[in-house]
Amino acid sequence: MPRRVSLPGADELFRATQDEDDPTAAGAPKPTAVPDPDPDDDEKRRGSGRVRHDEKMTVYVTRDELFDLEHARLALRRDYGLAVDRGRLVREAVAIVLADVAERGDDSELVRRLGRS
Repeated sequence: MPRRVSLPGADELFRATQDEDDPTAAGAPKPTAVPDPDPDDDEKRRGSGRVRHDEKMTVYVTRDELFDLEHARLALRRDYGLAVDRGRLVREAVAIVLADVAERGDDSELVRRLGRS
C-alpha cells in the first residue's frame, strides 16, 4: 500500500508571525535611526561585513566583470587566506571608493573615471 505524506499548506508555511499593526510586538526588530555619515569618519568607513542586510539593490555586470570579481575573490582566498563572498567584496570596494570621493573630491578615481564616460 503506498504511503502518502501530508504536507502543510502555503497558509501554514507563510503565516504572519506577529501582529502586522504592532511593529513593536515581541521578536520584532526595533527601528533604529541611521545617522548621517560624518565627514571626519572617512578613515573609519568600511563595508558592512557579515551582518543582516535589510536593503537590496541589483547591479548588472558583464560576463567579464563577473569573472574578474570571482577571480579576485579566489585570489583573496588563495593568497591571503580571506574567505569572503562576492557581496562582501563589492561592499568593501564601494566603501573604499566612497571614502576616496569624500577625501579627494574632484581628484578621486571615481570622479575621473565617470568624467571620461
